[in-house]
Amino acid sequence: MSRVVLVTGGGTGIGAAVARLLTAGGDQVVVCGRREEPLRDVAAATGARAVVADVSEPAGIARVVDETIAAHGRLDGLVVNHGIIHVGRVDEVTPEQWEETLRVNLTSPFLLVRAALPHLLAARGAVVAVSSVAALRAADGMAAYSASKAGLQMLVQSLAVDHGRDGLRANAVCPGWTATEMGDAEMAELGAARGLSVADAYRLATAVVPQRRAARPEEVAAAVGWLLSGAASYVNGVVLPVDGGSCVVDPGTLALDPRVTVDLTGG
Repeated sequence: MSRVVLVTGGGTGIGAAVARLLTAGGDQVVVCGRREEPLRDVAAATGARAVVADVSEPAGIARVVDETIAAHGRLDGLVVNHGIIHVGRVDEVTPEQWEETLRVNLTSPFLLVRAALPHLLAARGAVVAVSSVAALRAADGMAAYSASKAGLQMLVQSLAVDHGRDGLRANAVCPGWTATEMGDAEMAELGAARGLSVADAYRLATAVVPQRRAARPEEVAAAVGWLLSGAASYVNGVVLPVDGGSCVVDPGTLALDPRVTVDLTGG
C-alpha cells in the first residue's frame, strides 16, 4: 500500500522537491500552501493533490487535514516545511515581526501536528520538520527566525518522546544555504550591500562551507524521504543537519587555516 504524505510549503523549493521524490516512489502526496499557481504546477508535474490553504491559520489547518483524509482516508506522513523569515537583530525586529515569525514557524506546526496526530497515530506514521542550521548556530540579524526554528526542533523531539511508544516517529532536518526561491531572495538582499549577483552571493555565503556550495533542494528532499521511510524505522527525535558540513567548522581555528584570508581592517 502506498503511503499518504502531506507536505506544507509544497509549491516551491524543498517542499516541491519532496513532492517530486515521494510521488516518483509511488506515494500519494498532498501539497499545500498559500499560492495557487505554484501548487498547481507541482500537482500537474507529479500527480500530487494540491490544496490551497494558509496553515498559519486554524481554518487552513483544518481544511488541509480534512481534505487529505477525505481524499485518501489516511495519513502516513507529515512534512512541515512552511515558514517565513524577518531579518533583523534583537533591537531591530519589531514585536509584530517576532510574533508573526513564531506564529507561522512554531505555533502553526504545533496546531498542524495536533490536528494530524490522530491519523498519524492510527497509521503509526512519521513527521519530518524542515528546520534550519539557523536553529543550531546563531547568526547576525536572525534572532526571530533562529528562535522559531530552535523551538520547532524541540517540538519535534517532544513528539518523539510523547508518542514514540505509540508508533510515531518525529525528526527534523536542518538545511544550510539551499538554492531555492527563498534562498535566492535572501542572497539578493544580502548581496545587494556588496554589489554582488545572486550567484556570487551564494559563493561568498558558502566560501567556508566544507563542500563550498549551497545545497540543491533535491539533496534536502532525499534526507526528508529517508526519515519518512522504513529504512529509518529506529530513527526518532533526530535533528539532522543537511549543510555540507558547515556546522562542524570551528570558527576559533578558521582564521588560522592557511587556505583562509581574514580581513582585520574592520576592527
